[in-house]
Amino acid sequence: MTAGALPATTHVAIVGAGPTGLALAVTLAQAGIDFVLLDRQAEGANTSRAAVVHARTLEVLDTLGASSELLRRGLLVDRFTVRDGRRELARLSFAGLPTPHPYTLMVPQSETEDVLLARLRELGGDVHRPCEVTAAEQDADGVTLTTAGGETLRARYAVGADGMHSAVRQAAGIDFTGGAYGQSFVLADVTMDWRPGRDEVSLNFHADGLVVVAPLPHGHHRVVAIVDEAPADPDTAYVQALLDARSPGQARVTAVVWGSRFRVHHRVADAYRAGRLLLAGDAAHVHSPAGGQGMNTGIQDAYALGRALAEDRLDDYEAVRRPVARRVVAFTDRMTRMATLRRAPARALRNAVLPVVSRVPAFRRSLTTELAELNYR
Repeated sequence: MTAGALPATTHVAIVGAGPTGLALAVTLAQAGIDFVLLDRQAEGANTSRAAVVHARTLEVLDTLGASSELLRRGLLVDRFTVRDGRRELARLSFAGLPTPHPYTLMVPQSETEDVLLARLRELGGDVHRPCEVTAAEQDADGVTLTTAGGETLRARYAVGADGMHSAVRQAAGIDFTGGAYGQSFVLADVTMDWRPGRDEVSLNFHADGLVVVAPLPHGHHRVVAIVDEAPADPDTAYVQALLDARSPGQARVTAVVWGSRFRVHHRVADAYRAGRLLLAGDAAHVHSPAGGQGMNTGIQDAYALGRALAEDRLDDYEAVRRPVARRVVAFTDRMTRMATLRRAPARALRNAVLPVVSRVPAFRRSLTTELAELNYR
């Protein structure tokens, strides 16, 4: 669907209507700032993708008036468990964290986008689709966006919320510094009997690569695994064999509801602003899915940027949010590398130390606070 004819001018043009772009649009709509939200897709994606909403993001969604409906659609989980095969190495709880939301919300990204879009429409906004931005040229007074259809939009500012291959970032000439992991990641939403149950998110260590298993609504589980080469469409037999190898005797997979594969980079944009061009979400940072931080960090970027635009303090945006991205990239990289140790002595040391330190209250609180992103307020 489309929001109608593209206007000639606006205050803020937002390129990309994923969770980051939608959250920014809602923030601006609440502040009474004129904006245009564009997306190249004819309709919003309806696949699961990111499935974790952490406490700090829920606090932001409280402010945006979008949390209640999302909580109704999702599954609350307050425990995070680390295992190596059948052996439990650490059990961490989000209960008791200083937040109105001392838990993780498991909900497909499609639901998060649907809730944010509904909230945006309540506030009188919408998305212009399909509307692919092919050029962004700025001058002293503003930015001119050109679409694939030859239309132009003049804005005082333009925000790239258009993902890792951001057209806005490229137009701004901002480098995306970092690298890529050698392995690929497989994602699958499955129905299965999972022995640890539906009350926890489970991070499973293995010499071949980590496996994350988390419950989703409607009896589904999310499986995320590092593999040397993931299939394009992981099927039931593939996921079953993967779990048999890395979590033996823990799973009986009955169906794959949705599956995908992807390569993961760890990168942070060298700047979040070049004049009147700004970046947020995956256009500004990408990293390992370990911990489920990606979409959360993007939504928080969007809220911070929206408030900065509304309060005329844009110089604060990069100073506040870029260090957060660097911290998230470093944290998820450490988690990924620790989970994928291949040398037996290193794995043995990790498995000996983690049960000890995880019993230290300060360590447990530090790790759960970092996962919940409550350090990033």
